[in-house]
Amino acid sequence: MRGTLVRKLLARVLTVGLAVLAFLLVALTGATLPGLLLAVAALAAGVWERRVRPGADVAAESVLVAAAILVGYARRLDAGFDLALAATALVLLALVLLDGPLREAGGLEIRTANLPVRHGLTTTHVGTAIPVLLGAVTVGALLALPTWYALLVSLLVGGLAGVVGLNLARRRFRPSTSASPVARALRQHQPEFLLYFSAPPGSEYQVTMWLPYLERIGRPFLVLLREPEFLAPIAAATRAPVVYCPTLKAIDEALVPSLRVAFYVNHGAKNAHCIRFTQLTHIQIHHGDSDKAPSANPVSGIFDKNFVAGQAAIDRYARAGVHIPAEKFVVVGRPQVEAIEVRRPPVALPANPTVLYTPTWTGHHADANYCSLPVAEALVGRLLARGATVILRAHPYTAQNPESARQLARVEELLAADRARTGRPHVWGTDASRAMSLVDCVNRSDALVSDVSGVISDYLYSGKPYTVTDMGADGDAFTERFPLARSGYVLRRDLADVDTVLERLLGTDPLAEARWAMRTHYLGDFPVESYAEGFLSAARAHLEPATVPAGRPPRPGGPASRRGARRRLTLGW
Repeated sequence: MRGTLVRKLLARVLTVGLAVLAFLLVALTGATLPGLLLAVAALAAGVWERRVRPGADVAAESVLVAAAILVGYARRLDAGFDLALAATALVLLALVLLDGPLREAGGLEIRTANLPVRHGLTTTHVGTAIPVLLGAVTVGALLALPTWYALLVSLLVGGLAGVVGLNLARRRFRPSTSASPVARALRQHQPEFLLYFSAPPGSEYQVTMWLPYLERIGRPFLVLLREPEFLAPIAAATRAPVVYCPTLKAIDEALVPSLRVAFYVNHGAKNAHCIRFTQLTHIQIHHGDSDKAPSANPVSGIFDKNFVAGQAAIDRYARAGVHIPAEKFVVVGRPQVEAIEVRRPPVALPANPTVLYTPTWTGHHADANYCSLPVAEALVGRLLARGATVILRAHPYTAQNPESARQLARVEELLAADRARTGRPHVWGTDASRAMSLVDCVNRSDALVSDVSGVISDYLYSGKPYTVTDMGADGDAFTERFPLARSGYVLRRDLADVDTVLERLLGTDPLAEARWAMRTHYLGDFPVESYAEGFLSAARAHLEPATVPAGRPPRPGGPASRRGARRRLTLGW
């Protein structure tokens, strides 16, 4: 997070600073050659800023750079007023000022990956062509080429922008009555289900954890996104078509008649834009299973089905006072744990164990803040004192809180110092979050220390011991709020019981049998050798077309109709 912020600030400073310096140097000092070289540097900084800050507005800086280039051009030729150069200035000014509105209009266009669709010229091409054009005009100035050269290349790019703008206007104000290229390609693909996704930046893991299992269903599908930054990373993780739909009209294009089921992995507000399609069966599959408060979100009731890992998830809603009819729940297990190595208790730990530590983030609200990073430095210090090797895997959202980021950095420094001193192969940072999957971390470790999160239920599948941090003020009521902690060792916020907890975790492990019973309650009773079949079979069952007796159409007041009415009532439609 801090590195990203530094890059963004540096890009902004370089773009503005170099543009201003280039203009002042050429216009006020007459130092034409250094000024033109600075203009080239400003162009490069602007291109870099667009990469680290997608959607950045660099129009003012581009105008300054263009002015510096044109003044330098005139100085290099020393020919006084030049009509071609004046016309070039007008074209350049128009292009720079129109770039922003064109990009905004283009941002409302549907975009795809892994789908054979030719989009033709887009606003992205225009945005790329403008700095290239300014660079070409700069070359003309440096080489003192005739001014008709600058005008010609400017008109070529202007023509490109004109074509793109006309196409955007035609599609906006005179939409085609026939299916769009995207809709035609999707109809040919014949997807039977879709994965709908909307989330804050950095949340693509919620989708990528499910893609292998969606592919194993063995039916054609698509991924429908509502935010553009997810298009590239998710498309790289699957061969299925990925469609970015910025508007409701774009969703209408993507939802072709062959679709029967829509899966969701979170409770994003934009889910409502897809749930309105009552011809689909809407299934929430979640991106984890935990005792966190958001895991009993009342919004789950709007889905036709909730695929849950085990009976514990159903009990969680009842415990929170959220009434959802029993027929809406389907226990399917947690297929992502199938590659976790299972150790039937009792589990004998080595003298110098490897401990996986997974602090969560602070959450959006105070009642969902289970983060142990405020005490992490002391906690990890106690693990190191017991000779443990630590795998530190922090939550992807940790950096959203500056204080949490600083606390995490101190723990990483502690691990680095211990590794240098003892040679123990501690793992943290991208080595633990990118180079290793969560399954890799679980299999490599002998025990877990975790905050309240979905990691615990995943780790539960392994049969190995775990500790849960109690960062609130629940005291004895902690295990009532978070039942998964009953088969783990609860660590108090003040760490007063840390030595006792670590002795049980890494030594005597008195809860081994209770943990094995809890495993079935949370993760279902599915054979280890075919664990993922629980999800796959349930998904395939809902993809089978509904059977209607011959000659009898669906009743208007049937399940789909009632579901639609209930959904409109729930969402305020």
